[in-house]
Amino acid sequence: MSTYTKEDILRICEEEDVEFIRLQFTDMFGSLKNMAITKSQLSRALDNSVMFDGSAIDGFVGVDESDMVLHPNCDTFAILPWRPQRGKVGRMYCDIYRPDGTPFMGDSRQVLKKVIEEAKSLGYSFQVGPECEFFLFDTDENGAPTVSTKEQAGYFDVGPLDSGENARRDIVMNMEEMGYVVDASHHEKTCGQHEVDLEYDDALRTADKIMTFKLVTRTIAKRHGLHATFMPKPNENVNGSAMHINMSLSKDGRNIFRDDSDKNGLSDEAYYFLGGILKHIKAIAAVSNPLVNSYKRLVPGFDAPVYIAWSTTNRSALVRIPSVRNAEHTRIELRSADSCANPYLLLALLLGAGLEGIRNKILPPESVSGNIFDMTDEARKKAGIDRLPGNLMEALEELKKDELIMGILGEHVGSRYITAKQDEWTRYLNHVTRWELTEYLNKY
Repeated sequence: MSTYTKEDILRICEEEDVEFIRLQFTDMFGSLKNMAITKSQLSRALDNSVMFDGSAIDGFVGVDESDMVLHPNCDTFAILPWRPQRGKVGRMYCDIYRPDGTPFMGDSRQVLKKVIEEAKSLGYSFQVGPECEFFLFDTDENGAPTVSTKEQAGYFDVGPLDSGENARRDIVMNMEEMGYVVDASHHEKTCGQHEVDLEYDDALRTADKIMTFKLVTRTIAKRHGLHATFMPKPNENVNGSAMHINMSLSKDGRNIFRDDSDKNGLSDEAYYFLGGILKHIKAIAAVSNPLVNSYKRLVPGFDAPVYIAWSTTNRSALVRIPSVRNAEHTRIELRSADSCANPYLLLALLLGAGLEGIRNKILPPESVSGNIFDMTDEARKKAGIDRLPGNLMEALEELKKDELIMGILGEHVGSRYITAKQDEWTRYLNHVTRWELTEYLNKY
């Protein structure tokens, strides 16, 4: 991505006929928000003088402390290529501050920046590469989304079986026109399911990139008459959608996860980082898998990890160490996360847990080479293999008792997040599902 100054933004908007600018930010639950201004107000925005009502955003503040200030990040400026070419639309991601100039710690981007600064103080830079999965579904005669697709494609299939390939191509082209690099894209295993892998990058830019990708995907899909969803498990009895997170740490420009003298090619820091993540993964699940629906995906039989283990050889483990040709590409891949997770909070928790692992030299358990799903409960117990929370409420209970993870979230985000998600769980319990009616109504 480019490095821009205030003067650069003003000049580009003048030269490119940019008339509207979206000042964007992300709420606590990973939903993108924005305030649009005209070019006449851009200089004021770049002076950090645009305010908004924070009480209108779920999880932010009450009406008694509602004034919030948007601080645009010039380096995130991009022109939205699908908008009109006359009177173009640009965007910048913003950090949120209080009127007294202090960072608002209910802003999830600030939560990630705080942990990145902690890593920087130790000499580390955190790099991340996400693999984003999603579904493209048909819409009905009114344009409303369905969970149906006419295509019958499977893993790596091409058109005409993959009837979504044109939409996927346009998604990738729009991302690249905005200055992002896409490593690869392909059809996934389930009908209507796709994957786009984004370039490995610094953590903050990656989180911004994920938010941009979701906006681009949903927008371009709609232009193709389709509905894009990152919902983890929209249909039963098929694979759900994940967001695998590939991670590494650098120091002095060198990937410190690599050690060729180790049998797995991993350094002590890599093992400790992995150990920290595995220690806290149950609590992290409340953020990495934030929906009631997330846990419909995390069940045996559908290629999603269920058990807390790591491996270099199989994909049934929660964490995998991918094979690499270049030692600098050595990384840890977390396979449990959903694309609907708030990427700022998720990356903050993974980095914070990994750093604790390094500080306290937390070693992971032995790796598991066999298919964990094929093991009996007794064999898993003997191997010391625990499992992820089975539902959102179990994950929230793990989150509440994990002091490190709650400390990274901070009091503001942590308490409000738990309250909101407990309410979501209660609303789910109060709902009578179609399965219950089919199973019980006639029988009892």
